[in-house]
Amino acid sequence: MEKLVIEGGRPLSGAIKIHGAKNAALPIMAACMMAEGTAMIRNVPDLSDIEVMLDILKALGCRTDYHQDTVTINTSTAHSHHIPESLMSQMRSSIFLMGPLLARFGKVQVYQPGGCAIGERKIDLHLSGLTALGAQIEEAGNTIVCTAKELRGAEIVLDFPSVGATENIMMAATMAKGLTTISNAAREPEIQDLQNFLNAMGANIIGAGTDTITIEGVTELTPCTYRIIPDRIVAGTMMIAAAVTRGNITLENVCPAHLTSAIHVLKRAGVQIAINGDIMNVSCLTRPRAVERIVTSPHPSFPTDLQSQIMVLLSLADGLSILKETVFEGRFKHVDELSRMGADIRLDLNSAFVKGVPRLYGATVEATDLRAGAALVIAGLAAQGTTVIEQIHHIDRGYDRIEQMLSRLGASIHRVTPVPSE
Repeated sequence: MEKLVIEGGRPLSGAIKIHGAKNAALPIMAACMMAEGTAMIRNVPDLSDIEVMLDILKALGCRTDYHQDTVTINTSTAHSHHIPESLMSQMRSSIFLMGPLLARFGKVQVYQPGGCAIGERKIDLHLSGLTALGAQIEEAGNTIVCTAKELRGAEIVLDFPSVGATENIMMAATMAKGLTTISNAAREPEIQDLQNFLNAMGANIIGAGTDTITIEGVTELTPCTYRIIPDRIVAGTMMIAAAVTRGNITLENVCPAHLTSAIHVLKRAGVQIAINGDIMNVSCLTRPRAVERIVTSPHPSFPTDLQSQIMVLLSLADGLSILKETVFEGRFKHVDELSRMGADIRLDLNSAFVKGVPRLYGATVEATDLRAGAALVIAGLAAQGTTVIEQIHHIDRGYDRIEQMLSRLGASIHRVTPVPSE
């Protein structure tokens, strides 16, 4: 298995461009299934999750191509409504294909999706939303079959503003007969990007970014060319890395409006942030301050996907910080790894009490999930000595060659690929 090896203690310096958002690209790639013909999606990051989605689309009969940062998807040869279990088990986002396949073929067969083990992530809201639109759901063991002779608009109220459920229902409702409203909808920027893409194909959707989305069903969509938004979580990760290493970096291709809560928290910690359009300068030349209380919550609050990374900053801050996780109950697995590096963190139910220490120390640690892996990279950059991170396939799910991004900022980090034994 590949590993990352980091020699810590170097302040980050320089400029990098933030790549496209994984969490926008995946549902948009799935939505391509709803329009027969060839779509071209630009600014798509080179990630293992993107590769899995392309493999799924090929298994459904599509012709695909990925060159540089552009994905081309020709759905005219698509013929299958069945997503192979072997592919679904690799990536939770495969569930996004339920709505598009149901809209196009009137039937879809899927399995319980895989992905990072960060707590219970049921798909009940996806299924209840599709049922409200007229789908019949049959579950047998791990297999889920949805059928619908005709999808009809409905008023849907989500019990929780789930991003995935909001997007799946949006896509199915795009080609349902009549009007659909989704109340208590998720408000994340990636949902706005999906709305913009669907509308570019001929959909009639308004309200993404608010808690109520309205979809007037259409009978046909036309493929288009579209550019994905920048990845706000990658940008936030790099901002925190700069602060933790007492560095000074410039991020290009950033949407500051998508990072409001992260910017607010970092400024409270004493980080200097200057914004000029889609360019952001981040610096922190002194020890960061503790932040009394941070609570993760759906957008526009502080994102759960930056919780583990900000915990590294708090581990080195001056004072005691409290970090409460309200989205995923299994998202503190990185705490044991950070503690091995010298962090002083105490857990109590869904809260972490983080007492800042003067320094962290290099160690051999394991990435337990995507964002935990990113946090360990940040910790390694700041730590004294050598850090070795194992199970980095998790990191590759969401960061396009993270070691190359950080090397361009002056970090001493490289990927080690074991030589196969004869």
